[in-house]
Amino acid sequence: MTVEKLIYGGDGLGHADGNTVFVPYVLPGETVRAAVRNRKKKLLQTSLVKVEQAAAGRIAAKCPHFQVCGGCHYQHIGVAEQVKFKKEILRETLSRLGGVNWTGEITAHTAEPYGYRNRAQWAYREAMPRSLGYFQTESARIVPIDECPVLSPALEAAFQKLQEMARNNTLPTGLLEIEAFTDSGDTKIALNVAFERFPKPAKSLVADFQGALPNLESLLLLDQSKNRFELTGPGFLQHTAGGFAFRVSHLSFFQVNRFLIEELLQAVVGGKKGGFALDLYAGVGFFTLPLAKDFSRVVSVDANLAATQDLKANVAAAGLEVASENEHTEEFLKKFSEQPEFVVLDPPRAGLGAETAARLATLGAPEIAYVSCDPSTLARDLAVLTGSERQQQTEHAPGHRYEISEVHLFDLFPQTYHIETLVRLRRVT
Repeated sequence: MTVEKLIYGGDGLGHADGNTVFVPYVLPGETVRAAVRNRKKKLLQTSLVKVEQAAAGRIAAKCPHFQVCGGCHYQHIGVAEQVKFKKEILRETLSRLGGVNWTGEITAHTAEPYGYRNRAQWAYREAMPRSLGYFQTESARIVPIDECPVLSPALEAAFQKLQEMARNNTLPTGLLEIEAFTDSGDTKIALNVAFERFPKPAKSLVADFQGALPNLESLLLLDQSKNRFELTGPGFLQHTAGGFAFRVSHLSFFQVNRFLIEELLQAVVGGKKGGFALDLYAGVGFFTLPLAKDFSRVVSVDANLAATQDLKANVAAAGLEVASENEHTEEFLKKFSEQPEFVVLDPPRAGLGAETAARLATLGAPEIAYVSCDPSTLARDLAVLTGSERQQQTEHAPGHRYEISEVHLFDLFPQTYHIETLVRLRRVT
C-alpha cells in the first residue's frame, strides 16, 4: 500500500482493499508491506514488514533499538521534517475534531533533538537474562536496552551503571521499575525505585544505590506490598528557570525537555503584568512564580499535594505571595467566579473537558494562555472556548467567546509523535 499521510499517534495512514490501514515507522508517499495485528471492521492496525519504495526524506535511525522499543516513533525522519509533519497534524486535528480552522502561523520552537530528557522510567525484567528496558509498543514485554540517545548525559550514565548491575545480577531482587530525574545542571540525580517487596532492610538497599551512583542526591524506595516509602536525602532536586529556583520533589512534575524550559517559560508569561492572574494545573509553580513577580495577585490551583507543597516552598524562597489551592481545577472552577486579567493553564493529556472549559470561559479573562500536550483534547476544549460548531453541549453554557491570537508548537519530545502546543486566546464577547 501507499502511505498517504502521518496522523497523531505516530502511524501513517493508507488504504488497501477497501480498508483504512494504520502502519508505524513510515513516511508519506512510501510504498510498504504491512502485517495485520488487529482488525476492527474496516480499520486495520498493522506492523511494518518492509519499505518497498522509500521516501527521499527517510534517514537512518540513531538508536539500534528503534522500531523495537516503543519509546520513539520518528527517528527515521529528519528533525525539520518531523516539525513540519507535526504542524500539519496539529492543524488537521484542530480542524477535524474541534472545527477550529487556524490558517495563521504556527511558530515552532526547537532545540537539540537528542540528549534532551531530564526524566526517564525503566522497567526491570526479572527473567534471565535480567535487564532494564522499556516496554515494547502495545505490549507488556520489556525490551532490554543498551543505550537511549534521548537521555541527558547524566541519565544515560546512571542508566548504564544500573544496567550493568542488572546484567551482573547485583541489582536487588524484587525490583519492578526505576524512575530517574536530574537537576538543571544535569549533575545530580534522584531515583524513585519500586519493589514488589523489599528483599532486605532499606538501609542495605540505600547502600547499594549510593555505592553505584556517586551523584545520587535523593532516593525514594517503595515497598508495594506494604505501600511503604523510605526516603533518603532531601527529597527533591533543584531546577532554575527565568531567574527562579524550583524545588521539585520525587512525586512532582517538571518540564522534561531540559533545552526548551526557558523558551517555554518566556513564551507563556514573558512581558505579562497586571492585577490578578490565575494559574491552573500549576504544579511546582513553573509559571506561578514569574506571574507572582509581575501581577499584584496570583491564585494557583493544583490537585497534586506534593507539587502544591513544592510550590509553596518555591514561592516562600522567592519572597513572593501566592494564594495556593490544592484542589482539582474542575472543582475549583465550579465555585470560583472572580474575573482574572490573565489565565495560564497547563493540564494533563485529558485537557480541561468541555464542562470545565465552559466554566473557564464564563470567568471572562481578557487573555488565556493554554499549554497543551495532546492536540485531540486541545481541539475539544478550543471548540468550547471559541464557540465552534463542533463544541459539545455543556450543562454550563460558556459566558464568553474567545478567538485564537497565536499558536506555538514546542517540540519538547523530538523523535516521538508528541506535540506540545501553546495557544493564546483573547476574549471577543
